[in-house]
Formats: sequence, structure tokens, C-alpha cells
Amino acid sequence: MDHQQEAAGDADIRRIVEESVEEYARRAAEEKEPVLKTELAEERRKREQLERRLNELLEENSRHRKLFEQTDRYAAIKTELQRLGVLKPDLAFQVVKDQVFRGEDGQLYAHGEQGDLGLREHLAKFVSENPEFLPARIAGGSGASGGRRPETEGSGMDLSRIRPGMSEEEKRRVRREIARVAGKEVLDWL
Repeated sequence: MDHQQEAAGDADIRRIVEESVEEYARRAAEEKEPVLKTELAEERRKREQLERRLNELLEENSRHRKLFEQTDRYAAIKTELQRLGVLKPDLAFQVVKDQVFRGEDGQLYAHGEQGDLGLREHLAKFVSENPEFLPARIAGGSGASGGRRPETEGSGMDLSRIRPGMSEEEKRRVRREIARVAGKEVLDWL
């Protein structure tokens, strides 16, 4: 029996030790659990804050890329309009800017009536269809009168020299100059 009592005593001791170890482990876990939960919540907050900042940076980067692309597109349109000789490129730009887009190949295209055209072709077509954006042409050819007439005589007449008491010769020169400038021949007046 001694052996049985000894075995029973060893079993009791073993059970008591196991229960004590389990109790110790449970209490240690309970003590650490609030600390771990706090640390976990802090790490989650930091991660969410970093994710928000990353999303803000990605959004800002996207805005900057769009702004750069738009600025590049607008500059290309204005440059091409100037190259085509448009008198007021800013006005023509306002008309065509919304029609222009960047294709998948990176080139600029414009929506037209006959489909999408390259930027140069579209703007050349636009300018040819809207000549009011080009400088006025100088009228010329037979029968056309220019804005200025060639001078037939040297002027030599200064308006400040017209005064009362002029000699007949000076009066005649002034009258002749006035008639020439007026483009009329006034024979009776001379």
C-alpha cells in the first residue's frame, strides 16, 4: 500500500503543480491582455493614419499629373495655333481646347465631325474653316486701290507755316498740297 499511497501522493502533487502552473499562466495572460490590446489598438491607429496619408499623397499625385497633362496639352494647342498664323490664339484656343485629348499612344488628337484627327490636322482644318482668326489679307490686284497712294510730289508743306499774310506763291503751294492730299483736282481753285 505504501506504493499506492506514494503514487497517489505523487499524483496529487503533480495535479497541484499543474493547476498552479495553469493558474499562473492564466493570470499572466490576463495581466498582459490589456497591454496587448492597447498596443494592438495603437498599431491599428498608426496603420490607418499611414493609409490615409498614403491615399492623400496618391490623390495629390494624381491631381498634379492631370494638371501637368492639361498644361502640356494647352501649350501644344497654343503653339500650333501660333504656328498656323492665328492672329488671336487665345480666342481660338477657347474654341478648340475642349475638343483636344491625349490618345493612348501619348499623341494629341481632337474630336472632329469626321472622327478623331491629329492635333495639327484638326487645327489646320479649323483655321481654314474659320479664316476670321487669321490676319486680314491685303487687297491687291488690278482694280484694287490700296490703303495708301504713292506720293506724286514731295510734301515739303508744314501746317504750322500756314498763317495770315502769306505770299500768293505760298498760298498756291498750300492749296496744291491740300488738293493732292484730298485726292481731288480742283483746277478752279488753283
